[in-house]
Amino acid sequence: MNKMTTVFYVDDNARSRGLLSSVLAECGFEIITAGDPVEALSRCRKICFDLALLDYQMPSLTGSELALEIKLLMPDVPIVLLSGCAVLPATELTFVDAHFGRGTHLDELVDAMRLLTNSKLPRKLNHTSAAAWSRST
Repeated sequence: MNKMTTVFYVDDNARSRGLLSSVLAECGFEIITAGDPVEALSRCRKICFDLALLDYQMPSLTGSELALEIKLLMPDVPIVLLSGCAVLPATELTFVDAHFGRGTHLDELVDAMRLLTNSKLPRKLNHTSAAAWSRST
């Protein structure tokens, strides 16, 4: 029995969080979500996950600030940052293993998540869901 790769996805936008969670679940990932970065940080101490997927622009803590806090707790967990910016300053990416900004294709994100977690998940992707996600980024 293969263990599913568990992704902790933090995004304050409920619509984006729901849409991308559904798409990633179709791709074979187990998804745990949080809508608030402070709540997410608290939950990090109580849950196990293989990869953190963080939105960049959030209240209280940016995705970059949350990435730092997660790396302090779990230095080996890869962190992927999502943003509406094509490029972010290097200082914002110090504790991030991969950044995907505007114009990213879903396949690129999923492939990077698999690579970062050494996952052998099947490439099962609903192209309708993928197109919806691409339009939302």
